[in-house]
Amino acid sequence: MLREKTAILAHLKKLRADDPARMRRLGAVALVAALGMATAVAVVPGSAEQPDLSEKVVEALGELPVEIRQDDARPFIREDRLRGSESLASLLRRMGVSDTEGLPKGKALDALQRTLNPIMRPGCMVTVATTAAGRLVSVSFVHGKNDHQVLLRQTAEGLRLEELALTLDSRVQMQGGSIESSLFATMDAIGLPDSVGEELARMFGDEIDFNTDLRKGDHFNVVYEVLYHAGRPVRTGRILSAEFYNKGVRHAAYLYTHPDGKAEYYDEQGKSRQEGFLRSPLEFSRVTSGFAMRLHPIQGIWKQHQGVDFGAPTGTAVKATAHGEVEFVGWQNGYGNFVVLRHGDKYTTAYGHLSGFAPRLKKGSSVNQGDVIGYVGTTGWATGPHLHYEFRINGVHQNPLTVGLPSVRPISGAALAQFRQQTTELKQQLAWAAGTSSARLD
Repeated sequence: MLREKTAILAHLKKLRADDPARMRRLGAVALVAALGMATAVAVVPGSAEQPDLSEKVVEALGELPVEIRQDDARPFIREDRLRGSESLASLLRRMGVSDTEGLPKGKALDALQRTLNPIMRPGCMVTVATTAAGRLVSVSFVHGKNDHQVLLRQTAEGLRLEELALTLDSRVQMQGGSIESSLFATMDAIGLPDSVGEELARMFGDEIDFNTDLRKGDHFNVVYEVLYHAGRPVRTGRILSAEFYNKGVRHAAYLYTHPDGKAEYYDEQGKSRQEGFLRSPLEFSRVTSGFAMRLHPIQGIWKQHQGVDFGAPTGTAVKATAHGEVEFVGWQNGYGNFVVLRHGDKYTTAYGHLSGFAPRLKKGSSVNQGDVIGYVGTTGWATGPHLHYEFRINGVHQNPLTVGLPSVRPISGAALAQFRQQTTELKQQLAWAAGTSSARLD
């Protein structure tokens, strides 16, 4: 510091002799610079000239007084997920219902519990509203599979049970993954729901055997919907687009919505990725009786079996083999619980011996290929749990396993131009999905 000041003063002395006016201007600048230099040195933390004057102060803060009046009319809301083997009574106790006045007891509680059992599954989102005194106002159960909530609420006449449609918001998510062992192991590692993996397997299952064809390094990108209710994710929606690289070959699918609102998957050339009809209404089953003459197991006579029987455990989901409309749903003699679907003018399919029907399935309902319409059972003339499946053309029974199935026509003409325009954004989203982190399984 002293050497720098001495150099500045010597330079000023020389300038004074050469140009007094210039010396005065530069002298002012030099003085400011010297002072600034001294100031900068003076505030350097930890220097010998400036001791550390900081002090650590710890002080406990008291709780703010909160007064809850027992006559407060505003509801107190608690949310949580239903735990395993939790009953309605134990759930309400855990969620702060301490005043049991107005709640059913004994046989009435047992009857209410039986009504709620189908939806009270572990993981189901539960919202409980109570008064300040702990009396139940309402409890709702949200189960995303049927897009409804069941609401149990207090009224002047007592508890009332209602089923309400959920208001769902759709958000688009994108993700990419790389296969190291199996598709579903990758799904778990990158946090994708199994439902997305199942849909990918269905979309590309005609070209890729996901049990034997997958190789290390195969990868995929997927753009899909997540449906939210009240800001919380309820379930996954549709896959909007996907691509799967298997053994170096790219397979792609894009969801295209027709002007009539019907949505289907197509490849980039506009060819449908969907068969007109599925061969089997069950994902996993075995044929126990074919389309042939047989000795009827109950009637004891030889007669033509006009369908195919698929053996499967009771309760196995039965799916519509094609888009169609419900022509009949109900009980029909030896068929037991029976569903008939009409697919256009020529084709009908039939499903017999069901243990039950899908919720809200009724005559005139529209169904999509793959929708669950019922469940395997033993109703009617059945000696064991199985599905009786029939395929008819103009009312004439055909062998479902060998009949030539109609295919879905490709997109053409003006619709093809609209399809390409609609898929432009989906292709861009797939490119973004490719930039996400891929899962590597060791």
